Amino acid sequence: MLEAVETNTAGFIFNRFISRLNGAGVIWIFAIMFLICADIAGRNLFDNPITGVPEMASLSLVAAVFLQLANAIHHNRLTSTEFFRHSYAVKSPDFLKAWQLMMTLSATVVMFFMALGAWPDFVRAFATNEFAGVESVFTITVWPVKFIIVLGAAVSALEYCRQIYHGLGADKGFKFLPLLKALLLPVVVFAVLFMLWTLNAEPRVVGVFMIALALILIAMGMPIAISLLLTGFLGLAVLKQDFTIATRTLSLAAEGTVSEYVFATVPLFVLMGLFVNVADIGRDAFRAAQKSFGWIKGGLGVATVAANAVFAAITGISIASAAIFSKIAVPELVRHGYTKRFAVGLTAGSSVLGMLIPPSLLLIIYGVIAEVSIGDLFIAAIIPGIILACCFAAGVLLMAFFAPGFVGDIKGEAINEENADGPAWPGLLAVVVLVVVVLGGIYGGIFTPTEAGAAGALVAMLIALVRGKLDKGRLWEVMQEAGQVSVSILFLIICASIFSMMLTLTELPQVIAAILGDSSLGLAGFLVIYLALLIILGTVLDSTSIMLILLPLALPVVAAMGENLVWFGIITVIGIEIGLLTPPLGLSVYVIKASVDDDSISLGMIFSGALPFVFITLLVTIVLMVFPELSLFLIK
Repeated sequence: MLEAVETNTAGFIFNRFISRLNGAGVIWIFAIMFLICADIAGRNLFDNPITGVPEMASLSLVAAVFLQLANAIHHNRLTSTEFFRHSYAVKSPDFLKAWQLMMTLSATVVMFFMALGAWPDFVRAFATNEFAGVESVFTITVWPVKFIIVLGAAVSALEYCRQIYHGLGADKGFKFLPLLKALLLPVVVFAVLFMLWTLNAEPRVVGVFMIALALILIAMGMPIAISLLLTGFLGLAVLKQDFTIATRTLSLAAEGTVSEYVFATVPLFVLMGLFVNVADIGRDAFRAAQKSFGWIKGGLGVATVAANAVFAAITGISIASAAIFSKIAVPELVRHGYTKRFAVGLTAGSSVLGMLIPPSLLLIIYGVIAEVSIGDLFIAAIIPGIILACCFAAGVLLMAFFAPGFVGDIKGEAINEENADGPAWPGLLAVVVLVVVVLGGIYGGIFTPTEAGAAGALVAMLIALVRGKLDKGRLWEVMQEAGQVSVSILFLIICASIFSMMLTLTELPQVIAAILGDSSLGLAGFLVIYLALLIILGTVLDSTSIMLILLPLALPVVAAMGENLVWFGIITVIGIEIGLLTPPLGLSVYVIKASVDDDSISLGMIFSGALPFVFITLLVTIVLMVFPELSLFLIK
């Protein structure tokens, strides 16, 4: 009894500690928004910018990630595939538990090595009083951030240890055969690694093995970030024949990968999207579109597409659109005679506009990885975004006339009677304000995409406050959710950078580029293969993971062919969007399933309803491949 009390007390204290670390990271991200906005105001209104804002924001970003990492692990916020778990949850639950133990043990070890590698950097920075910035202009001491990396990685390893302890305690031991099966893969992996090490294998052989291992671990349910981190770490150790170098590389990646000003766009645009959601701006956009198009047969479907397009122009996150319009549009569509299958399928299909129409979070991540102008990517996405939205709208109208069994028994003038009176534009005023602030500020040269995220988040928060939608409790919920979404993305980027370092050392990207460049496939053949890979990976992975895995291999090929990387970015993003709608993962589909208040709507129903929009998106992708000028027309 006493041991149980001590265990519970220790667990309670550890939970509180993780929660406090997370709270500090959440507040830190929120403070970045105000700091950047103060710099914008000082520079543009008083010609007196705040010195060192990029350095402070960059270091703050690293600190915020590692302060929140353990909490994200505790609440299972690191992205993973569920297909394997769902398959074995009923068929072989004992094997699933044993395999989860193996995965958690692997994660514990690699996070421990990350903390171990970061410790010497912290000691050196503390001893030498290392700083960032320029002497006599602006300097900031960096050892506190390095300490937070050590602390965050160590506490994350302890969190994984606790999960192992609770897993063993809950089961009171494992059955021998399932445990033996779960041990089989680790034994085989270490046997192959030992052979590669002792034989000093060719780097390309090591690279191929590590790619295969990463995909297997991801498919079997290991968090994608941990899979890339583990395989990158092991690959570096084998390539360099030295675990010390691999361990130090973990530290370098943890500290340096996201410590760039541009990465602050991730939490800022996420924060803006969540404030937009709280302010009910999505509902306003839908009602305005409903009044404009509701009189046409199929017009309410067109209104859903239009509202998603408008909402995309102020958030840049498809998942936000899926969550919001599943609650707004689906009930209205069903009430006016549309089938449930079509209603949820249309909502899922049109939600992908959020990742293409600027400002797009995925375009920002692509711009950072490919080292191309984010502003150019935003401009290049305008025409493709309009084309895709128009094709969705045309598809809705055609299906309404020629496939009434699929769409439903609908008529014209499908207007919500409660909101039929009065003009539509007042509801769009907040939308216009945000579009002007975010896109107008970027294209007008007033501020950078990072600053646009901060300004947009602040304006969206003020709109929510003015509308009375944001009290203290709701504000803290938004801040916490923004922090957890951001840390899952940014930590994934850190882990993918380690995997990319390993791939670079194997020279596999250069070899693939040379093979494809010398082959008879040409650009068209490469694009077909690339699009097929995007769609296949989209069946099991989320959008950011696909980009981080494929781009290190694809970008050298495109560069060797002399093709425009901005155009290739548009192709990549719109191809990835298809994965949001395809089984078994289909992230937008799962979000809609979780958001709709109707148990009769199944995942299969949503997937089948979204199928026509998958084909439309695929068709638009092919058109953009054949006619690159559609993407590059507006770029000077």
